Amino acid sequence: MVVKEKNQNYIMNKDLINSFEIDYIFDNKPIKRYKNKPTIENITSNLKNLKSKILNINNCDLKKNAKQIVFSDGDFNSSVMIVGEGPGQKEDDLGKPFVGDAGQLLNKMLSAINIKRENIYITNVVNFRPPNNRKPEPAEINRYSEFLREHISIIDPKILILMGSTAMEALFGSKIKISKERGMWKEVIISNKTYLTMITFHPAYLLRQADQKKYSWADLKEIRKKIDRLKLKV
Repeated sequence: MVVKEKNQNYIMNKDLINSFEIDYIFDNKPIKRYKNKPTIENITSNLKNLKSKILNINNCDLKKNAKQIVFSDGDFNSSVMIVGEGPGQKEDDLGKPFVGDAGQLLNKMLSAINIKRENIYITNVVNFRPPNNRKPEPAEINRYSEFLREHISIIDPKILILMGSTAMEALFGSKIKISKERGMWKEVIISNKTYLTMITFHPAYLLRQADQKKYSWADLKEIRKKIDRLKLKV
């Protein structure tokens, strides 16, 4: 037997429910099915633990040759997260990502779409400077991608921007080419959560190949459109 309430919702008769010998609760309030974003304290603690894991990594040539870890920069509450390749000499000296020539170009690129660098979150695939600024090797990318995935999960961005082939390979594998994959929105699943992702060229590459800047400009405009469409504050 069912009874129809004024609000048009149907509920089962209490005697019938009791006959099933189960506990029940009726409430007019909707069930809250989504978890809140982790608190600042939790994020800070998780980032500290992740940094400690990376600092304690063993048998790593990158770590042996670097001055210090280059972990991240920016606002960890941001909706936008950028992932680059790895630290260069300037980054190794200062302990912050994207502070050399490529970093200066990145700042200009962000400014061109009305984003202040301090309002986003920035990290790299590898957190120690590769010798002579070489590209991280496949085994190194593989090893550090585990930390990168954890890093992304902690920040939990609405938009993930992968700059350069190393960042692309860390999350999508090495069988694809950045020249074909850049500029298109993709999805990457990390810890059962899907992240909206844009692959674009690394600023260091653009310094060497200025003719490719037009493609990055197109990518940046798409990123701005998506930010506006999602009504994100950056």
